[in-house]
Amino acid sequence: MKQLEPVAVWHRLIGTMLTLRDRPIRRDQRGLSQSTESAVLLIGAITIAAIVIAAVTNYVQSKLQGLA
Repeated sequence: MKQLEPVAVWHRLIGTMLTLRDRPIRRDQRGLSQSTESAVLLIGAITIAAIVIAAVTNYVQSKLQGLA
């Protein structure tokens, strides 16, 4: 095994520290997909609620016209 000089050890140590410091930070990639999923589910729930409200409104109005 080759013996390293003390200066070379310090150079390697500082180089390793700088390399680790400058690594790109891993980002959480789930943010956009979860936001998109939530938006799609919300739009779907609003659409279903609107269809149910429209159906009930039409049913009630048809029954009220039959009574008049």
